Amino acid sequence: MATPRQSPDDLLPLKPLHFLMLLALTNGDRHAYGIKKDLAAQGSHRDLGPGTLYRSIEQMIAAGLIEESDRRPVPELDDERRRYYHLTAFGRRVAVAEAERLAGLVRAATVRRLLNAVSRS
Repeated sequence: MATPRQSPDDLLPLKPLHFLMLLALTNGDRHAYGIKKDLAAQGSHRDLGPGTLYRSIEQMIAAGLIEESDRRPVPELDDERRRYYHLTAFGRRVAVAEAERLAGLVRAATVRRLLNAVSRS
């Protein structure tokens, strides 16, 4: 769990899967299968197995990035066995820090014309 003194930078760089999972939670609570579907829709981790998914969820809970949500959708749209997760305030700060880190890498690649070279070849 995140400590009051812990900085988002302490967790960077994030595992790509963890960053994508945080992105999936930026628009609200999701259950594990909803997170998996979001990743697949983005074209990423289509073959993500349940072991990897739930292990990542547990790691992110332990790091204080996400937590289980008490909120539930309307009963007709819900399966009571599902657990829903949401970003913590610390998780959002970590996601922002990682996005800024990645944007810096893209800027460096652009300055060095690496992205243009890749798109031409």
